[in-house]
Amino acid sequence: MDAPDVDAVFKALADRTRRLLLDRLREQDGQTLGELCARLGMARQSATQHLDVLVGAGLVTVVRRGRERLHFLNPAAISGIGERWISPFDRPRLQALAAIRDAAEERAMSEKTVSEKTVSGKTVSGSTESGSTESENADAETVPTYVYVTYVRADAQQVWQALTDADLTARYWGHSNVSDWQPGSRWEHRRTDGSGEVDAGGRVLEADPPHRLVMTFGDPGGEEPPGGASVVTFLVEQHGGIVRLTVTHENLADGQALREISLGWPAVLANLKSLLETGEVLPEEPWAMPVRA
Repeated sequence: MDAPDVDAVFKALADRTRRLLLDRLREQDGQTLGELCARLGMARQSATQHLDVLVGAGLVTVVRRGRERLHFLNPAAISGIGERWISPFDRPRLQALAAIRDAAEERAMSEKTVSEKTVSGKTVSGSTESGSTESENADAETVPTYVYVTYVRADAQQVWQALTDADLTARYWGHSNVSDWQPGSRWEHRRTDGSGEVDAGGRVLEADPPHRLVMTFGDPGGEEPPGGASVVTFLVEQHGGIVRLTVTHENLADGQALREISLGWPAVLANLKSLLETGEVLPEEPWAMPVRA
């Protein structure tokens, strides 16, 4: 880490309130400013100032979801400090761990519980009140949001091309993602076995090359489930010779869907990372690797 980066991290960590914000994000990642303020009993202006310092130091990552800004803990900066001063004392082991870390991706996952209750013909959003009965039709539903962050040694245009070029997606995904990638256009997740069958698809909602791509992800026939289609956002951020790629998958149907994409996205993005950094995908399909219970 360069000296300015170290100074920023230590300055951020020197304040007890900022450490408390990091603790709250460790307990529950992906919180909005309002949620953090409510948990800490802090004014929004004060919390915003502290969060800006944490973001500037690289300790917190912000992901936009509509008008909301979700805050996620990013421990990479603290890990970098440890690597700088501890590695001389245990270099072989830490170098091995660093190599594993560089090949792996960072993941943050948040589940936001939203409950809708019908009371006297009115729909109220929030937590289910105690003492409610079945006659009040109170149903609590867990709506999971998945966020995955990885760093790629590439430029933003190369990452964008990897996300949108049918031939490249076929190499690291095992499917060709086919579309003109214009807002409103359909996209298809086509098999590469020559059958041309489409296993998934959706509609492009936003396209701002090479920075941001938003699309629905679901049934190839375009039929939306009762709760609406899930939405995937790719955020491509250039910093020097690397790119931070943030993938957000929202409005998942249930816990099973969350478990499936929690295994799927890391495998796909690890293959993408390997392709861009080495010119080759991983020697084995990562999604075929057995999962230990």
